[in-house]
Amino acid sequence: MQKNDVNDILSKAERYLRQQEELFGDSLYRGKADAPAARPAKAESWMGAGTLAALNEEICTCMKCPLGETRTKFVFGVGNPTSRVVFIGEAPGADEDAQGEPFVGRAGQLLNKIIEAVGLKREEVYICNILKCRPPNNRAPLPEESASCTPYLMKQLDLIKPEFIICLGRTAAQWLLQTTDSLSVMRAKVHDYRGTKLIVTYHPAALLRNPEWKRPVWEDMKMFKKLFDEAKA
Repeated sequence: MQKNDVNDILSKAERYLRQQEELFGDSLYRGKADAPAARPAKAESWMGAGTLAALNEEICTCMKCPLGETRTKFVFGVGNPTSRVVFIGEAPGADEDAQGEPFVGRAGQLLNKIIEAVGLKREEVYICNILKCRPPNNRAPLPEESASCTPYLMKQLDLIKPEFIICLGRTAAQWLLQTTDSLSVMRAKVHDYRGTKLIVTYHPAALLRNPEWKRPVWEDMKMFKKLFDEAKA
């Protein structure tokens, strides 16, 4: 055995012993029987929230990602806490960040008209975003930001128990469905999302830039309306 090989073995042994000391103190690890029992992860308090209001109170000061440092207001969600349908966008914009409510700017006004076109009112549905804080300069959410906020969204949906989700825009739809499909591929069909029917359509902000997309949005909403009415009957 070469001298270098011996030194390498001794170095690895030293690292192993130091690791064992850090984990188990002065007593060397002697097998699974002597290992301390694994402790269950401590549940965060918001997980036990029984209402949307209680959940909002628990998480509105969240600082799990850097967006907490730059937000003006936490944008939780708004609407009927027992609604049959939830509209989900990707993230708050400048108006939403200022007011603390989702879809309140020009895109929000257009969303209100879309909702009214299928015989519903804003206050009858629930509206929220995947992110609860505005990304700087309205950039697209980063994967780690969406990952931080998604458990909050899941809890919202668990409390609301909607029959339908309308996903507004490609970014939100791709994240929720965990796909890289284009919006044109995701549209015009009903997806299953954790047992809830999910329909994908254009984000209202996109319609402001491209009015020719209003026709396909109307087709998407007619498909939703038919399913909604059939489920109600």
